[in-house]
Amino acid sequence: MTDMFLALKRGHWPSVIGAWLHLTVSFMVWLLMGALSLTLAQDLHLSPADTALIVALPLLSGAFLRVVAGWSSDWYGAKPTGVLILIGELAVALWGWLGAHSYAELLVVAVLLGIGGASFAVTLPLAGRTYPAAHQGLVLGVVASGNIGTVLILFIAPRIATTGGWHAVFGWMILPILLAFASFVFLVRDDRQSRRNERDAQWWHNVATLIRHPKAYWLCGLYGVTFGGFVGFCSILPLFFHEQYRVDAVVAGSLVALCGLLGSLIRPFGGYVADRIGGLRALMLALPPIMGIISLLGEVTGVAAAVVLMVAAVGAMGVGNGVILQLASEWFPKQIGFASGIVGAAGGIGGFLLPVWLGTLKEVTGSYRAGLWMFAVAASIAWGSVLVAERRSRRILDPIEAAGRFPR
Repeated sequence: MTDMFLALKRGHWPSVIGAWLHLTVSFMVWLLMGALSLTLAQDLHLSPADTALIVALPLLSGAFLRVVAGWSSDWYGAKPTGVLILIGELAVALWGWLGAHSYAELLVVAVLLGIGGASFAVTLPLAGRTYPAAHQGLVLGVVASGNIGTVLILFIAPRIATTGGWHAVFGWMILPILLAFASFVFLVRDDRQSRRNERDAQWWHNVATLIRHPKAYWLCGLYGVTFGGFVGFCSILPLFFHEQYRVDAVVAGSLVALCGLLGSLIRPFGGYVADRIGGLRALMLALPPIMGIISLLGEVTGVAAAVVLMVAAVGAMGVGNGVILQLASEWFPKQIGFASGIVGAAGGIGGFLLPVWLGTLKEVTGSYRAGLWMFAVAASIAWGSVLVAERRSRRILDPIEAAGRFPR
């Protein structure tokens, strides 16, 4: 633990704080529909499929906006891009508070809430560029633990909605957005000049290299499982616990917040382990618990056992998320903004698909079992690909000359 704190002193730690706050509040915005899913379903008389759609739309739009934000972070600079994201979040929160009333309007609000998901492609490269390569896994893991905003919104939103209605939740979100805005402006180091120099010299070449590299797409697939699983389950679990175990909205939000807490706090540990033993080896340990636990979840009849299993599964996903970010920074250090955007987009798409297929299959089959099994199969495929990649890495003597292969 002491080594971790010493490592954080070897860079610009105020930027880490500002980036962490930005990502924390942005995750609160991004997962807002998931936190309000039960309240919206009851007030607007929505079916499970309709509820799953409104929960999943921010994850899909956030996936695409991450690519745009990653490009903007590399091209124009992370700080101005991050400021624009917070302004966009403020505008959407105001509309949700004062203007949105129908399901159709809320679908548009849900799409715009994806702006919060774009924070990932800005805050991670911003903090990572202020630290040496040896500490990238730890620093990126610390900033990425800002997805603890998921925990905060899942815990707070149902309580506010119970007393003031779901419009009030949007109104209260204005306060943390303003706090994050002030912290980001005053704490974060402006990187526009350094980005301008790199942009003029070799930015397009670096992007072309990234797009041609098979490892980038492989990381996208892995992140679609680990982060897609984390954010997708945190979005749909309030509905899952309510329908499967008949708990009310407040209790369901608290249970999901507990699941998300471990998945958020453990991300720096995942990056730290990857720095020490290698990303591929760390992934070999993180993925089996995910596929095993999720495959069992549909058979569990007690809510206490289900919560324990889900906490363990989401924790393993958090470790995997931290590891994959370390691999991205190790393999694509010159394109980290765009790489974070591309890989993060894949995670957002995975997060979108998970609630949609869980809600749809629940409506068709009457059970979440088939959807959970589908995710377990996806995790199994991801683990198999890691085993193959790790075996190949043992035969590579010079990773720099082995284009398209998988160094550890």
